[in-house]
Amino acid sequence: MAGLDRKRVVVVDGGYESYDIEQRVLAPLDADVIVDPCHGDPARLKAATGEADAVLVRDSPIDAETIACMRRCRIIVRYGIGVDNVDLLAAQQRGIFVANVPDYGAEEVSDHALTLLMSVARRSVTRDHAVRGGAWNVSPGEKMYRIAGRALGLVGYGRIARALERKMRGMGVVRVLVYDPLLEPSAFADVESVDLNSLCQQSDFISLHAPFTRDTSHIINSTRIALMKPTAILVNTARGGLIDETALIEALRSKRIFGAGIDVFEHEPPCPDHPLFALDNVVLSDLTAWYSEESAAELQTKAAEEVARVLQGEPPRHWVNRWTRG
Repeated sequence: MAGLDRKRVVVVDGGYESYDIEQRVLAPLDADVIVDPCHGDPARLKAATGEADAVLVRDSPIDAETIACMRRCRIIVRYGIGVDNVDLLAAQQRGIFVANVPDYGAEEVSDHALTLLMSVARRSVTRDHAVRGGAWNVSPGEKMYRIAGRALGLVGYGRIARALERKMRGMGVVRVLVYDPLLEPSAFADVESVDLNSLCQQSDFISLHAPFTRDTSHIINSTRIALMKPTAILVNTARGGLIDETALIEALRSKRIFGAGIDVFEHEPPCPDHPLFALDNVVLSDLTAWYSEESAAELQTKAAEEVARVLQGEPPRHWVNRWTRG
């Protein structure tokens, strides 16, 4: 009978080498960690989570129908920062906490944003291909521009954006423009707070660090791309839906902007014949900005700790669908 009292913590997406960390954190609470990769399948998600006391999710959509089938769930934790794949209101109405892990991987993501920016600015990918093909000293045909003395634009000004700012100031960037309507004026002490159109007009490098919501969908569209300098570089390590990909593809094809560094796509994984793959002024990666061995361990630990707090009767530290507790 004792086994019937054990708690079920269900991981609905695979992706990590092991779940020893979660098991170690939750074992003292008589909780079993059950890994059941559902691959986004609605029926399988409902079956996997119906008797769960807690759910850990990466990419699968946890919609209102899935939440309605959860008979015991007390918390849903997103492995990561964005929670756009979880119906926050439906969970709130059922009294289910939703938490994320916003305080991990800032160094890795900012490193990756800088890497993409540098790869575009210094044309490292096309140079690599050219040298392997026998070319040499082709600089005049592929102009490059100095990074020092230029302006960085940050769309969103959280931990990752501030880490990138620190690194790029070390490279000689002299202006930092920020668009983040969610912040109080006091948050902009060392940067220039501007509207998004001004940021697009004045920045040499634009890096996106905003959450994906209905308000931020296609926040970078054809109108705003048209405002950018012809030497501008656009980097996205946040969410693919922030950019209208059709508009970006057209701008890159026509050389309307210098280039782009993209780690996230509107639809993931992208189709094999995605138009961005044919362009030489964009550097692409596979949603890998967050990753290092250290950040993966940190993410798994902090996600499991949020579950542990709730199973012990406490609210999660990073509670994103807040309500007034009775």
